[in-house]
Amino acid sequence: MSAATERLTRRAAALLLDIEGTLGSKAFLSEVLYPYSREQLPAFLAAHAADPQVQQALTDTQRLAEAEGLDASDPVQVLLGWIAQDRKAPPLKKLQGLIWRGGFEQGAFQGHLYPDASAALRRWHAAGLPLAIYSSGSVPAQRLYFGHSVAGDLLPCFRAHFDTDVGAKTEAESYRRIAAALNLAPAQLLFLSDSVAELQAAQAAGVQVLHVLREDTPASPEFAGLADFSLLQIDPIQP
Repeated sequence: MSAATERLTRRAAALLLDIEGTLGSKAFLSEVLYPYSREQLPAFLAAHAADPQVQQALTDTQRLAEAEGLDASDPVQVLLGWIAQDRKAPPLKKLQGLIWRGGFEQGAFQGHLYPDASAALRRWHAAGLPLAIYSSGSVPAQRLYFGHSVAGDLLPCFRAHFDTDVGAKTEAESYRRIAAALNLAPAQLLFLSDSVAELQAAQAAGVQVLHVLREDTPASPEFAGLADFSLLQIDPIQP
């Protein structure tokens, strides 16, 4: 596989991008967003008890907890436990997105992006290359992240957003669904992520992949590595 500092050229009709560890720092999630949702969760649930979205999320939390053999009598404690475990439970993700909306809109924080990533997003968008996000964070949370980022409002750069409602990021079928939603053959799509397991799933679906190496992400002999988006040249192809 090519070294992370080599220039790479790929032909693709669209790019599919991970967020955490790819476009932005993992630390932003663990040191900013997670603590904020943990601190705000009890008061948020009490203040929005009549909100149908919150009610549904709490119902889903209890069902999932019961299915896992957990004590579901106190969904707040279940949710806090999931935050501590970094669980990607769908009802937790929905609630975190609602909580983070307040933080983003009030200016408590901004979505972190590496400078080369924000520059590349603008460059690819200006060139007419369709961009899509696939993250374990909910689609509303993704929109907040990019709409209130350190590089300004980057939402116009994206054609589509996908979360785990389309399927787990480590399942090949998820990537087939995304390609179909974008009206592309899997081979026309290029997926960038720091996660080897995600790349393996995408590759099994026939999607092109690149391993993004940020901070302490170890290189993999299985995939070409990319440490700086300025080193990536995309030759657009027609779908």
